[in-house]
Amino acid sequence: MNTKAPTPPSAPRTALVTGASRGLGAALAEALAAQGWHVVAVARTAGGLEELDDRIRAAGGSATLAPMDVTNPEAMAQLVQSVATRWGGLQLWVHTAIHAESLTPAGHIAAKDLAKSVACNIAATASLIGLVEPLLRAGNGTAIFLDDPRGGQKFFGAYGATKAAQIALARSWQAECAKIGPRVLIDTPAPMPTATRARFFPGEDRTVLTSAKLEAARILALL
Repeated sequence: MNTKAPTPPSAPRTALVTGASRGLGAALAEALAAQGWHVVAVARTAGGLEELDDRIRAAGGSATLAPMDVTNPEAMAQLVQSVATRWGGLQLWVHTAIHAESLTPAGHIAAKDLAKSVACNIAATASLIGLVEPLLRAGNGTAIFLDDPRGGQKFFGAYGATKAAQIALARSWQAECAKIGPRVLIDTPAPMPTATRARFFPGEDRTVLTSAKLEAARILALL
């Protein structure tokens, strides 16, 4: 008689997706869940997260919803502590949260609009790197950032400058972690028919753009 105890099922890999309620973030969350990951989905819009959760569960996946603002450091610290307590670490962090103001000449950027861009695209990213790094190290994990090189293009002043700064932070972290981890990947997605892009290019032919679902699959193949 075989007296060997059965091997307990392994815990699912856990992925944190910041900016998960729509666009590429939502597509990545769905793709990860379809591959058996448990997704911790973060976004400000509770309705978008609930719709994402419905799609994930309908496909047999699982998610934890965190309707939080990444620019709120206390909320992010609470979230990270909850993840550490429940799962001990993270195997993946995908950062897609972004603030994109409407295009405007550099000389007409409103101070409040620039402050929002700095808060989300730069300050929140820097804060999250510090918070999430220990979880990724504990889980032998990977962080993914998505570039959108608009710096220096006309009318993209606030978005282009703060997005460039976000990626500069990610590249510094990548270099610092090259030997000790976590692994940091930076990718530039193809143009997609997202709500953010529609604000930038309202008259564009969206039928020629790459779907977020296809881009999500390509990006996750990098893992």
